[in-house]
Amino acid sequence: MSKPIVAIVGRPNVGKSTLFNTLAGERISIVKDTPGVTRDRIYADVTWLNYNFTLIDTGGIEPDSSDVILSQMREQAQIAIDTADVIMFLTDVHQGLQDSDAKVADMLRRSHKPVVLVVNKVDNFEKYMPDVYEFYNLGIGEPFAVSATDRLGLGDMLDEVTKYFPEPTEDLEEDEKPKIAVVGKPNVGKSSLINKLAKEDRVIVSDIAGTTRDAIDTDIRYNGREYTFIDTAGLRRKNKIKEDIERYSIIRAVAAVERADVVIIMIDATEGVTEQDAKIAGIAHDRGKGIIIAVNKWDAVEKDNNSVKEYTQDIRDVLSFMPYAEILFISVQTGQRLGKIFELIDVVIENNSMRVATGVLNEIVAEAVAMQQPPTDKGKRLKIYYITQAAVKPPTFVIFVNDKELMHFSYTRYLENRIRDTFGFRGTALKFIIRERKEEK
Repeated sequence: MSKPIVAIVGRPNVGKSTLFNTLAGERISIVKDTPGVTRDRIYADVTWLNYNFTLIDTGGIEPDSSDVILSQMREQAQIAIDTADVIMFLTDVHQGLQDSDAKVADMLRRSHKPVVLVVNKVDNFEKYMPDVYEFYNLGIGEPFAVSATDRLGLGDMLDEVTKYFPEPTEDLEEDEKPKIAVVGKPNVGKSSLINKLAKEDRVIVSDIAGTTRDAIDTDIRYNGREYTFIDTAGLRRKNKIKEDIERYSIIRAVAAVERADVVIIMIDATEGVTEQDAKIAGIAHDRGKGIIIAVNKWDAVEKDNNSVKEYTQDIRDVLSFMPYAEILFISVQTGQRLGKIFELIDVVIENNSMRVATGVLNEIVAEAVAMQQPPTDKGKRLKIYYITQAAVKPPTFVIFVNDKELMHFSYTRYLENRIRDTFGFRGTALKFIIRERKEEK
């Protein structure tokens, strides 16, 4: 089951980003090695007790503002609300209850989502609690007093948030159906791709409007197998502000990627691979999903004998953090190579779920160590005792060594490449966990 999604919403300057960063803590660094992904700091993985969830930050809502930027922020917040399982409505005890708080509360009531009312900047409970009680007047439940800066009251607030998380009651049969998220910038052809695939196979099982996600699920049967495609396309209106368009895309992509087994990242061949493509790709990479890069509108590009090679290299350069991703050049309009998509999906799903026997893994690593000696530091050499596969989706390997500090990133990458040489693992990330073990005497 995918992680629940929690959105922080509220007026500008009530401390949403501070609360977001406090809850994200050092976990925000999970995505720091992916170029461009954390620059916006829009989403983060958060753990509270036994719960894992995805937290989404939003711009401030000014319900009646005609200012272009604020109206864009309002729309972005609405998309986050549509996407979320639980909403944290943040207010400011110093500013007190405002008219616009009441209007935001009305907006949240219409969403029919669970709302946790949070009153921020309560750095002195004794002093400010009478002011906190004023927020009962919003009529959306008990206000939880916190100070995001001083990390006060967060436990009670998170207990309330996690209380609303959906129970894992999905149908097992539904779980077995591969879920394919189609993500990318606006107007790259995401909906058109799904419509074309569904139409050509002429057996759409159902079009299910996502109840808690801002996406449409389409079931398609191909060669006797059913697939669920998750479409993240469509902005409510044309947006003039590029930065906010990017934020909308990322909010939608986070929700869709969480649910997916395989992610198809669509790139516009006429524009080339962009920084925003890298941000969206980074979300899928970070979550260890199977990945296919579909370069659409390939028919509209002037080509010569080296076009595919040069374009592939450009993609590899910009998306250097995911060299394993499968690349497919397509045209949704002409139908060029669309039949190959299902073939690639099956390959990627199989690789994302592949298990390798422990004995075989240790043979590969022993041979790799013999060919290239592990690094040393101040006369101490890294020793690799043992490797085993701990999980799938993505394939996750645990390596036991004498000293974690000696296991340089470059040597881990070397071992990964040797494992890929043997088993391929096309289209999926591999995750490595390094554990220290006392040297046996």
